[in-house]
Amino acid sequence: MIITTTETIYGKTCMTLGLVSGNTIQSKHMFSDMGQSFKTMVGGELKSYTDMMNKARDIATQRMIAQAEQMGADAIICTRYMTASVMQQAAEVLAYGTAVKFA
Repeated sequence: MIITTTETIYGKTCMTLGLVSGNTIQSKHMFSDMGQSFKTMVGGELKSYTDMMNKARDIATQRMIAQAEQMGADAIICTRYMTASVMQQAAEVLAYGTAVKFA
């Protein structure tokens, strides 16, 4: 599956199949969250949250790909990611794009 942020794929004629998306909501357990709170006092990267968001992005992407595959897509163009805070310790990652089939 080709995934791109561009509106076209060079050298390919694409037929639009429709919007595809995938999302997940992730949170850290209470003890990890407390540890990260202390880290904010001294500064630096919150690696546990970086890992959480990377995992969430991967899950959302795989769900988007699965939806595109069900539609018979060859690629997903105009791919975008969005994040939102759902509650204090939880974040949503949404991946979306346009499923296309090569003509």
